[in-house]
Amino acid sequence: MSLLLEPYTLRQLTLLNRIAVSPMCQYSCVDGLANDWHLVHLGSRAVGGAGLIFTEATAVTKDGRITPEDLGLWNDEQIEPLQRITRFIAAQGAVAGIQLAHAGRKGSTWRPWVSEQGTIPTEQGGWQPWGASDIAFDSHHKAPTPLDEAQIKEVIDAFVASAKRALTAGFKVVELHAAHGYLLHQFLSPLSNQRSDQYGGSFENRIRLTLEVTEAVRAVWPEDLPVFVRVSATDWVEGGWTVDETVELSRRLKALGVDLIDVSSGGSAAKAEIPVGPGYQTRFAERVKQEAGIATGTVGMITEPAQAEHILRTGQADMVLLARELLRDPYWPLHADEQFGAKKAVWPAQYQRATHRDQPIHESDLRD
Repeated sequence: MSLLLEPYTLRQLTLLNRIAVSPMCQYSCVDGLANDWHLVHLGSRAVGGAGLIFTEATAVTKDGRITPEDLGLWNDEQIEPLQRITRFIAAQGAVAGIQLAHAGRKGSTWRPWVSEQGTIPTEQGGWQPWGASDIAFDSHHKAPTPLDEAQIKEVIDAFVASAKRALTAGFKVVELHAAHGYLLHQFLSPLSNQRSDQYGGSFENRIRLTLEVTEAVRAVWPEDLPVFVRVSATDWVEGGWTVDETVELSRRLKALGVDLIDVSSGGSAAKAEIPVGPGYQTRFAERVKQEAGIATGTVGMITEPAQAEHILRTGQADMVLLARELLRDPYWPLHADEQFGAKKAVWPAQYQRATHRDQPIHESDLRD
């Protein structure tokens, strides 16, 4: 029996399986509003059999976007388009999750398929980015304005307000983005945080904002629904954020009511040398799971069902989150079910006549 395709319960929420669609930025919004692209992109992965469908990183403030085309949830007008998506996901038997984020010093940038790089000038629709300290990500990015303590409180409040809107929009899982060099990670990492106040310097101070955001969001998120936090386990740079620090942070997050740590890596250093390869981050998820005593998800170059099954069976993680592979094959979970012979995932009725190759051709098939 495949563990990958077995139901998985967190608090009072049961997922169809342990396959999640990892948050993937689409850079396709106007004013932060979801549209038909997002319905089809996320909906097709729900049709494809994934148990948990995450939105892309969703900005909690307008100036917390990565690009002007990012998804947002900083005002009430952005709720209704998301409700259409969550209703469709639920109708397929999947669960809708949202990742809440603030880009920090990586904000106000061009979307990746244009020729320009780095920060968009204000006269071309950009804005002044914020950060933990006055340190640019690289030579293409503008140095951010450090947040003062009053502005930090506003950021915390923005996460809370967006979480409340997410609940109204129909999401059942909320994930806080503290990875990949975005704002919360910028406070965690010594590479981007050189503050001298209560939010900088020591480990205790650098984790303070992530803990405060988590505590505040957990307080408004229903007790019976789970909260995830995505972290970068390491900056892959000497003097940066470390795996040991990730383990200790995860212990603190568990004590605040976090249910799963979504373990990724990198993003704080533009020139980090990352040994990318199949399963290159699973060892970090395994350490967090074993040493912090909390459920973990793992990501990164997971492409084959047997590989995902091995990760789960050997206790490296409790869930697998797929990104690129689900772009290539939205029906990966259904194909995994066929490969394992698990008979847990079901093709939509509308598609079933095409999935049984040994069945005779009916007159209705000739109408296509």
